[in-house]
Amino acid sequence: MADPRRPARVARYKPPASETNPALEDPTPDYMNLLGMVFSMCGLMLKLKWCAWIAVYCSFISFANSRSSEDTKQMMSSFMLSISAVVMSYLQNPQPMSPPW
Repeated sequence: MADPRRPARVARYKPPASETNPALEDPTPDYMNLLGMVFSMCGLMLKLKWCAWIAVYCSFISFANSRSSEDTKQMMSSFMLSISAVVMSYLQNPQPMSPPW
């Protein structure tokens, strides 16, 4: 049996450029990264455990929705800031988290 595939007819997929179509840009990772940093700072400064946990959640969402071509340094710093907010809030007050209401 001969190979029925024709290598000359193969058309490689090329994703459309984001400059030509700005609707393809997803702002979710950027917004979640910003929210994570804001909640991290609130958790650190105000010693609110629920803010620190929301920051971890936002960091995970930002990481899950990011593209591989994006800057990972900012994302990792946001993630580490949120983890440090959780750790510091529990080191300062090891009691279980109380509901915010």
